[in-house]
Amino acid sequence: MATASLVLSDDSLLSRIDRAFLRIERTFCLISGLAVFSLMILAVVSVGGRNALGSPLPGYVDWIEQAMPLIAFMGISFVMREGGHIRMDIVVGRLKGRTLFTVELITTLAVLALMILMLWGSWAHFQRSFDFGAPMWSRDSSMDIALPIWPAKLMAPLAFGILCVRLCLQVWAYLRAILTGNPIAIPLPADAATQAQMEANQLEEQS
Repeated sequence: MATASLVLSDDSLLSRIDRAFLRIERTFCLISGLAVFSLMILAVVSVGGRNALGSPLPGYVDWIEQAMPLIAFMGISFVMREGGHIRMDIVVGRLKGRTLFTVELITTLAVLALMILMLWGSWAHFQRSFDFGAPMWSRDSSMDIALPIWPAKLMAPLAFGILCVRLCLQVWAYLRAILTGNPIAIPLPADAATQAQMEANQLEEQS
């Protein structure tokens, strides 16, 4: 499982692009968090309506289906940037320097190839649902209150597209690190002391 990581930055073009793109990724994470919060509010309203009025919120399950892509996909690019996805740290953690960057480059290219296929497939899935000539631009709808499905289906290719851009930045960063030995804009494994300091700094910022 991935541990805390450290992403270095400097004044290079790559680092400036990385920090600018990070703002977009954080916005997506905020949207995902708001979706979770909204589902909590809907759950309270639905349960309260069932107990107080004998009638739950109409279309509660439909709204959950609409929010699921926001929760599942919107934060994956940010997590990739921070090195938070599950991976074989027991192996990667033993590598250092250019050997580490080369292995990470290979795995990043493999993930990029997979995500390009996922982007292509999810976009085709969205196109099958979207139709300008149909009511609410949708060829299909949810079961209960007939919400259009295409907005939820659009979230997957949107998030995958953001992730593909992040992966391209990381490929650039790993190639640069291999050539120069200077790792910028890529997640570096942190030792226990560094992890503890990062967690302490985070708590200080939140207090």
